[in-house]
Amino acid sequence: MLRDFSVQSLFMGCLTAFVGFASSFAVVLQGLKAVGATDFEAASGLMALSVAMGVCAIALSVATRLPISIAWSTPGAALLATTGVIEGGFPAAVGGFIICAILIIIAGLFRPLGRAVASIPAPLANAMLSGVIIGLCFAPIKAIGFNPMLGLPIILAWIVVGAFRRLFAVPAALAAFVLVMIFGVDIPAGALDSVAQSLTPPMEWVTPVFSLHAVVSIALPLFIVTMASQNIPGIAVLKVNHYDPQPGPLFASTGFFSLLSAPFGGHAVNLAAITAAMCAGEDAHPDPKRRYWAAIIGGVGYIIFGLLAGVVTAFVALAPPILIQAVAGLALVGAFSGSAVAAFREPETREAAAITFLITASGLSFAGVSGAFWGLIGGGLMMALQRVVKRG
Repeated sequence: MLRDFSVQSLFMGCLTAFVGFASSFAVVLQGLKAVGATDFEAASGLMALSVAMGVCAIALSVATRLPISIAWSTPGAALLATTGVIEGGFPAAVGGFIICAILIIIAGLFRPLGRAVASIPAPLANAMLSGVIIGLCFAPIKAIGFNPMLGLPIILAWIVVGAFRRLFAVPAALAAFVLVMIFGVDIPAGALDSVAQSLTPPMEWVTPVFSLHAVVSIALPLFIVTMASQNIPGIAVLKVNHYDPQPGPLFASTGFFSLLSAPFGGHAVNLAAITAAMCAGEDAHPDPKRRYWAAIIGGVGYIIFGLLAGVVTAFVALAPPILIQAVAGLALVGAFSGSAVAAFREPETREAAAITFLITASGLSFAGVSGAFWGLIGGGLMMALQRVVKRG
C-alpha cells in the first residue's frame, strides 16, 4: 500500500474532504435542527456522521483497493429540513434513522430488496428529490430580502467563483459567509469565547423512540432518497471510471456505519457521488490502481473535520438562520437542477414526475406523513394508470 501512495492522491484526498464537508454541512445542521435537535445534538450528529464517513471510507478502500468515497446523505438532510418535528421529537427521529440504517443493511444483504429499490422509476425518484430540495434553494433569494448587505456577498461569491471553477463555488460562498459573520453581524460580547470553548468534540447519546409515524415520515423516505440518490449513483460513478465493485457489501457497510452514528444524532451515510468522481478520476492519479489512496486521505480528513464539529456548529449558531440556509441552498442548486432535468427528461413519464414533484414541494403532510412519501405514491399511481391505459 505504501508504494501506491502519491502526493497527487494526497492533494485530491484533502480537497475531497474539504469540498465534501464544507459544501453541505450546513444542510445537515439545518436538517437535524428541523426535526427537533438542539444545537449540541446537531453538532453531535454532524460529528458522528463525519467520523463514520471517514472510518467507513478508510475501511472499504483498504479492503477493496478501490477509491470508495463515503458521504453523508445530503438529500436525506434536505428531506429532514422539510419534514419538521414529528410526534416524539428528536428521539423519534433518531428511531427513524436507526430503522433506515437497518433497511440499508437489508438492501445490501437481501438482493430482492436491493433490486426493488433499484426498480423505483428514476423520474419519480428524481422528482421527489427536486421537490424536497426546492424549498432550501429559495433561501439565498430570501436572504437578500432579509438583508441585502448580508445575503448578496454570499451569492455573488458563489456566482463569480462558480463561473471559473464550479467545484469551489460553495466553499467560496462559505468563505463569504464567514466574512459576513465577522464584519457584518453584531456578535454579542463573549460569544466568540464560547466558540473557542467548543473545541471538545461534541457527543451526546440520544435514546431512540420507535413509532409508526417515524417509520413512514422519516425512515422510509430517507431510505428511498439515500438509496436512489446516493448509493445507486455512487456505484454508477465507480463503474463509469472502470471499476467493478460488488454493490451489496458496500450498501450493507454504509448501513452498518449509519447504524453506529444514529444514536448520536447522525441520519445516514452512503456512497458518495460527486466526491467519488474526484477520487476515482484521473486527477487522483494516472494509474487507476493507485487512486484508492485519495479516498483513504479523504477519510482521514473527514475524521478531523468531525472532531471540530463543535466549533463549526457554535460559530454557525451565531448567524441569522436565513444565512446558513442560504449557504445550504446554494450547495443544493446543482443537485436540484440535475434531479429536475432527469425527472422531466422523458415525455411519457413527465406527468407522473410532475405529480410527484408538486406533492412533495407543496409540503403536504397528511395523516402525519410527509409530502415526500405521498408524492412518490401519487406519481407511482399516475404512472401505473398510464401504463394500464396504454396496454388497453
